[in-house]
Amino acid sequence: MSDALVPTLRPGVVSVVLVNYRGADDTITALRAFGDVDWAADRLELLVVDNDSGDGSADRIRAAVPEARVIESGGNLGFAGGCNLGVQHATGEYVAFLNNDARPDRGWVSAAVEVLEQDPTIGAVASKVLDWEGRLVDYVDGSLTWFGMGYKREVEKPDTGRWDTPKDVLFGTGAAMFVRAELYREVGGFDERFFMFYEDVDLGWRLNLLGHRVRYVPGSVAFHKHHVTMKKFGDFRESYLLERNALLSIYKNYDDESLARALPAAMALSVRRSLARAGVDATALDLQRSPGGDDVGILEVPKMGLTGTFAIDYLVEQLPSLIETRRDLQARRRRSDRELFPLFREAMEPAYGMPSYLEAHEVLVRAFGIEEHFTARHRVLVVTGEPLLERMAGPAIRAWEIARALAPDHDVRLVSTGGARRTSPDFSVEYAAGAGLREPTEWADVIIFQGFLLETAPWIKDSDKIVVADIYDPMHLEQLEQAKDLEPRERVRAVAETTYALNEQLRRADFLMCASSKQRDFWLGQLAGQGRVSPAVYDEDAGLENLLAVVPFGIEDHPPVQRKHGIKGAVPGIGPDDKVILWGGGIYNWFDPLTLVRAVGRLAERHPEVRLFFMGMSHPNPGVPRMRVAWEVQELARELGLEGTHVFFNEGWVPYEERADYLLDADVGVSTHFEHIETEFSFRTRILDYMWASLPLVATDGDTFGRLIRERGLGRAVQAEDVEGLERALEEMLFDEEAASAAREAVVALAQEYRWQRVLEPLVAFCRQPRRAVDLAVPSTAGADERQSRRTRRRPSLRDDLGLAKDYLSAGGPRELSRRVVGRVRRVVGGG
Repeated sequence: MSDALVPTLRPGVVSVVLVNYRGADDTITALRAFGDVDWAADRLELLVVDNDSGDGSADRIRAAVPEARVIESGGNLGFAGGCNLGVQHATGEYVAFLNNDARPDRGWVSAAVEVLEQDPTIGAVASKVLDWEGRLVDYVDGSLTWFGMGYKREVEKPDTGRWDTPKDVLFGTGAAMFVRAELYREVGGFDERFFMFYEDVDLGWRLNLLGHRVRYVPGSVAFHKHHVTMKKFGDFRESYLLERNALLSIYKNYDDESLARALPAAMALSVRRSLARAGVDATALDLQRSPGGDDVGILEVPKMGLTGTFAIDYLVEQLPSLIETRRDLQARRRRSDRELFPLFREAMEPAYGMPSYLEAHEVLVRAFGIEEHFTARHRVLVVTGEPLLERMAGPAIRAWEIARALAPDHDVRLVSTGGARRTSPDFSVEYAAGAGLREPTEWADVIIFQGFLLETAPWIKDSDKIVVADIYDPMHLEQLEQAKDLEPRERVRAVAETTYALNEQLRRADFLMCASSKQRDFWLGQLAGQGRVSPAVYDEDAGLENLLAVVPFGIEDHPPVQRKHGIKGAVPGIGPDDKVILWGGGIYNWFDPLTLVRAVGRLAERHPEVRLFFMGMSHPNPGVPRMRVAWEVQELARELGLEGTHVFFNEGWVPYEERADYLLDADVGVSTHFEHIETEFSFRTRILDYMWASLPLVATDGDTFGRLIRERGLGRAVQAEDVEGLERALEEMLFDEEAASAAREAVVALAQEYRWQRVLEPLVAFCRQPRRAVDLAVPSTAGADERQSRRTRRRPSLRDDLGLAKDYLSAGGPRELSRRVVGRVRRVVGGG
């Protein structure tokens, strides 16, 4: 697209471009329809490009619609060139394209502009297009075959309202679409080598791979007299343009791997398709002989049978310029082919039904491995160190929900290094540990993990895999409390090893997730200390959301359903009308159940129907020992005479699928803890279960949820170790119905913000477009492939080795250094 003429843009103005070629009557009808459009006239610019009609069209249009500006092209530039010429004269912030044989609905402009103004990531809007009477579908989504032919699967189906949901699409139809004017010019507009047909497919594909979304907006409606333009050119001309433009678009837009598979097969298929459409039996041509018995003679082939051949010849003719276009476009690519394939919808659609053509399609698909490449989804591996059993702790639950959220769009395997006995119809659930992690990690495109995976599978650190580290649990802070029961030297080592493991994650991860804004500040400091807050990362995203996102623990998307009573009338000593305070989850050293038991003892003197129920004493992971405070709280309950009367302990762990039975038997959810550094950066996941069940909350202040409870009115937050304050808060939430009702309403409102579907959006978005972090990506130079750049990467020097030795010593002492050195020697000897 030429940029010789770039007018000053007027904010909020929409420039509508129509291309006319010997269709003045249709064009005038389209232009007059804007009199009924719900859009201010001073924010609307009507531009008509007359493609050298030679029949007086330009003068007729000027006379009939004087408010429209008619631009005479001086030659037939085709649809692509005509639109580009119109945009050169456009002054609007947005450009809209409307076929001259179409007309806008009243809300065509306003619905599209509203979406563009609300979301800057959307570069173009695809309108809903119906037939002239508004009964049948012309466009509600675009599909693309692997060989580059765009088509509309829903065309001529009744418009029943089924396609009234906005969504991202690969391309909009040039019959009715909107693009940001600056963006249109930036990406080059419609490719004029196409002349007409598929220039809209090519533009949408190009926008998508450059990172700009194309959004289908069903409220933006236009009506189209389908095929009016095509009939002017004839079947042969139309077929030729479709064949050649499909080849042009795949050459430009596919990445190297996709193009290597598709282009040879697409060219062969184009020839076979042309012959089949012409009724020529290609398999019999080698038997044709001239009367004289030699191979010299005349073979008659209908011109329709040559459209594929001419299309390939046109591709060859255009290659010098196409090579430059492709090189520039691929260098600026922001989205992978694998990410875009779902927008193709039905890439394997043969599109034509002739038997000889279908045979060729099947053979070529098999010969070039087309189907396995174009229908492949991202391979996502989710790894947790917690067991995936009937009873699951928080990290296992989080990993499970992550796998479930990603499974609709990707091939997902959920692996536990601690054991797996659950199954899912949506993704694979497996156990793997040690060397057994080789196969799943090598299979994956994206690896999402918690905990110590990089230590048990160290080969990931030096791989080119896309790695997502889930650091929602600041384990090194947790170890300050959890390891208190250990001998002093062992406690120091536990904290050091955990800190080392986390630093390795921060160094290697392409994307990281934490649980809260406060945690994000903490982790950004630690990332800065690792040198990850670099100019490259900052220049790509000044907010550093490209590196670290807030992804809290979530709440199930569906409300809880109680199938039986888990506590009231089910636990001996707790009646159906008792008031139940619920402690969800386990009892760990950083919690303070002692103050809670004392408060309940005092409260029970005035309200004998009060019951405190601890849901879990033994962690579902047998590798996690029972902690000191769990023993202390049971001893205290016995000493106060409360065990079995007002305080109850579930010695096991409630199965994940049954927890609603317990939560819905509770009247208040409680979480109390001591005041220390672990508290400040914690995110109490058990509180989310309380919110799922719409329970009023009573918790110790000082952490993320303490602030939320105070600011959002979710219940009551009290100071650490304040027995009287806790007693008052529990009494109010249990017996003041007005206060409890207000808290429940606030909890229900906040819970919507923590649904798994919502909190996992940053991860889901990243996995749609997975990429190496900009500061970690393997460097490459023009003409050298990625493998070569890895082979020539600088080997570690003695200074590097000494630095690593220092790291290992500080992380775990001589034993850690010895273990690391042995592991590294093994990798070098083994070539790993």
